[in-house]
Amino acid sequence: MSNTKNILNDFIVQTSIGLFCSYGNFYLDPKEPVINAVISHAHGDHAVGGNQNVYCTKATSLFMLHRYKKFAAVNFLIKGYHEVFDLNGVKISFYPAGHMLGSALVLLEFGGVKYLYTGDYKLEDDDTCEAIEFVEADVLITETTFANPETEHPDAVGEIQKLNDVEANIMLGSYALGKSQRIISLLNKYCPQKRILVHHSVMPFVKIYEEMGINLGKYEMYDRKVMKNNHTNMIYIVPPMVYRSYIRAINVVRVFATGWKHLQSNNEVQLYISDHVDWKAILKTIENVKPKEVWTTHGSGKQLQAHFEPNLVVKLLN
Repeated sequence: MSNTKNILNDFIVQTSIGLFCSYGNFYLDPKEPVINAVISHAHGDHAVGGNQNVYCTKATSLFMLHRYKKFAAVNFLIKGYHEVFDLNGVKISFYPAGHMLGSALVLLEFGGVKYLYTGDYKLEDDDTCEAIEFVEADVLITETTFANPETEHPDAVGEIQKLNDVEANIMLGSYALGKSQRIISLLNKYCPQKRILVHHSVMPFVKIYEEMGINLGKYEMYDRKVMKNNHTNMIYIVPPMVYRSYIRAINVVRVFATGWKHLQSNNEVQLYISDHVDWKAILKTIENVKPKEVWTTHGSGKQLQAHFEPNLVVKLLN
């Protein structure tokens, strides 16, 4: 591992467009279209359309092509996990991040120093995506969405099994990409008596998962007549906008799959299933990556900074 003095404090800087590497002239997960975009995964807050050159995994490109069509990117430069490529003098490689299918940790090597950008990631088992692979680095640039000592995500299997106690039909709010596919898989394994209906806007992402070799189990396209004629053990998976617009839906139990407590308050059953690291998972990641410095982004890193002071440098990028 390299000496701390070789770490460039301005190697990655936070700008209004996103995280920028001036040494390689590229952005990590830019919020606006740029010339060179290195994209960790295909969620809309990390992958916008309209970039000139997009460096990403195959699955990420397929999700972006569905979402943005011909405006997804001018050029997709598809990279496999562990494949090393050079972008203006910076060596880059992707490693599975465990967040969703195709998600990647981004290892950046420059001047003998290794910087590891996590994007979004999780450590829990998930049969619908590649398991995270830890990589040692001098600097860990981590998301801190749930970087709070009081935040501990429960086991997803235990959470999904709560739905076995609900006989009535369920309207289940879930993000269309990543979360919904994980939910379908979990329901098939742990709630086998449930009949799964999927909103039409979620279905194209489900099909891409299957094209990429992921077996999610049984599901069917939502049919209003089916839901109307069957009053028990049906689960209708809908994206957040639909979930909110059906606020007065009758004869269904409302459930929303998320790690955010404030999004659970009005639901009849709380389903705490998160695809992000919680406090303990971040600490475990730091233990495995063995960084000399930790830089935080996508959330507040102040509690992480206080936790490690003065033994480990924790720098807040945002």
